[in-house]
Order: sequence, then C-alpha cells, then structure tokens
Amino acid sequence: MQKDNTTAAKDFDLTELSDLPEVRIALFVVILLTYLITLAGNGSILMAIATDSHLQTPMYFFISSLSFLDVLCPTVTVPKMLQVFLSEDKTISFVGCVLQLFFLIYAVGTEIFLLSVMAYDRYVAICSPLHYTNIMTKRLCVQLTAGTWLTGFINSMIHTSLTFTLSFCEPYKINQYYCDIPPLMAASCSSTYLPELVLLLVAGILGGGAFLVTLISYVYIISTILRMRSAEGRRKAFSTCGSHLTVVFLFYGTTIATYVRPTSSYSPKQDRIVSMLYGIVTPMLNPMIYSLRNKDVKRALVKAFCLKRF
Repeated sequence: MQKDNTTAAKDFDLTELSDLPEVRIALFVVILLTYLITLAGNGSILMAIATDSHLQTPMYFFISSLSFLDVLCPTVTVPKMLQVFLSEDKTISFVGCVLQLFFLIYAVGTEIFLLSVMAYDRYVAICSPLHYTNIMTKRLCVQLTAGTWLTGFINSMIHTSLTFTLSFCEPYKINQYYCDIPPLMAASCSSTYLPELVLLLVAGILGGGAFLVTLISYVYIISTILRMRSAEGRRKAFSTCGSHLTVVFLFYGTTIATYVRPTSSYSPKQDRIVSMLYGIVTPMLNPMIYSLRNKDVKRALVKAFCLKRF
C-alpha cells in the first residue's frame, strides 16, 4: 500500500456507533436525549451559580468550570454523530478532524487537572477549615483554574500536532464515531512510535501528577473525617467528598482505559463503549452526582427559575 502524505486534502470516513439499520433511529433518539439532558443539567448549574450569591464560593467556582467542560466535551462529538445518523454521510474533513481531536483532548485533559484542583479544595476545606478563606482566595481560585485550562491547552497541542504528522493511507477510515488518538494511530500507515511514546510520557507525568494530588488529598481528607467526633459532620463531609470521588473514578477509569495503552491493543468495539462512557454518559451524570442533589443548588435553581418566570 502506498503512503499518501497529502492527507490534508482528504476526508476521513467515520464508523457508525452501530452497523444495524434497525437500531439506528433508537440510538439517535437515546443519544439526542442524553445530550439534551447533559446541556440542561450543566446549564442549570451554571445558571444557579451565576445568579445566587450564596454559591459564590471556591467549591462552586470549580464546579461551574466542571459543568462548562461537561458541556464542551459531548458538544465536540455528539452533533457530528447525530448528523451521521440522519444523513448517512460518514465523512469528516481533515480540518474538521483536527479541530475535533484538539477540542476533545483539550476538554478531557483540562477536566483531569480540574478534578485534582477540586480535590485540593476539599482537602483545605476539611483539613484546615479555619484557614480555608485565607488560603482559597478568589485570586488563587482563578489562578488554579487558569492553570488547568492552560495545561490542558498545551497537552492538547502536543498530542494533536504529533498525531497529524502521521501519514494516512486509503481508504482513510477511522474505526470510531469521532476523531480520537487511538483510532487515528491505528489508521496510520507510518510509524506511531514517537506519538505513542509522548502520549504515555505526558499521561504519566501530567495525568499521574494530577492523580497523585487527588490521592494524597483524599488520604488526608479521610483520615481527618474519621477523627471527627460529630456524626453529622462526618456525614456531611463524606457526602461532599463521596460525590467528587464518584466523578473521579468514572472519569479517570474511562480515560485511562482509552489513552494509557499501546496502539497494538486497540479494540474498535471496546473503545466505542468506553468512549461513550467518558464522552457522553459521564457529562450527563456529573450534575446529578455532584450538584443537583445538593440542597443549596436546588434552592438556587428554584430561585433562578422563579425570578426568570417573574
């Protein structure tokens, strides 16, 4: 097979989520509803935090960033997937593929770093409650959030540029319903050694560092909670931290399963299921896990909707 270095002039063919025509409409409806619920849930949280002065705290500042990322991540992939279902046109342009990969890795990477910042915030709140307001100032919160977005941007630039230095051969088919690193590497007809090595190194350094911050924070948090004398205090602390840990396990587990492994172990069918979890399902569940069962958020939402209606 002859190598083709003029990939920029070519379109890629995406793979549908299912090859069975009889379930296409059902999948379209399910994914559309999931996406709409994601937009509604995360949009409601953003509105509640923006309109209620009681939610202008560091924790909710970070949650608003998480909600924005949970809107961005599926928005990068789902509209194109729905368009494929409706039109049966499975092609995506080279530029479209580059942009889709860039923003997907940007959102995923930034969320990983943001979750570690949120773990540190909970560590300060539970382990040093008297110094919390002095430590977690508005300036520090902005700096930490900006740092996660900047790190996510650099991380995405590295992976996107390395991925698209590869040569791709006909039929330019990607065994995934969107452009992602593993299926693009699998579709390449040139050596993927350098991009794979960089992916593993960056994942090990940046992702491992973020995970280590989260792990150490929770070792101290759980130790502090277990020493609390008040049963009500322990319950509230475990409730807040339990929500964050659930989000961490969902997101870290699925992203590690997708990116931290060699291309030789790539399985298209398995990856479609895993990518559905972190790309579509997790952003929908995060508001329900983290915020919508919170009394303060519920009160803020009722207030915001009542004011809007008035």
